[in-house]
Amino acid sequence: MADKVQFEVVTPTQLLRSEEADMVVVPGADGDFGVLPNHAPVLSSVRPGTVDIHEDGKVRDRLFVRGGFAEVTGEHCILLAEEAIPVSELDAAEAEQSLNDAKNRLENAEADTVEHKNALADIRVAEAMVRAVGMASD
Repeated sequence: MADKVQFEVVTPTQLLRSEEADMVVVPGADGDFGVLPNHAPVLSSVRPGTVDIHEDGKVRDRLFVRGGFAEVTGEHCILLAEEAIPVSELDAAEAEQSLNDAKNRLENAEADTVEHKNALADIRVAEAMVRAVGMASD
């Protein structure tokens, strides 16, 4: 019986991570879910948020993901991410600026337009990024 789960993060441009972990917590569309060895198969969309990589009972590393899809089997968790950045590389000022910019775009967009929907999506991403930066400073 495997005691680790193989975790991979793939972005459109590269294989960002390929490593073993005790557990991975993914920000699924319907809520966070933990992946342990021998997990039941799951396909899930991923919302903007933080992926926690656990080792020896604690979080070893965190990645911020913009969104994507996760495939889970009993042996692995593959995250196909739109974008993935180590939380340690996020900048608090840039995250706040992104949030303010998205809010300004929303204020200036007409309701039910592509610009309005894009601004709302950008706000969700920026809010998740601000939370991720806050977690890094805890």
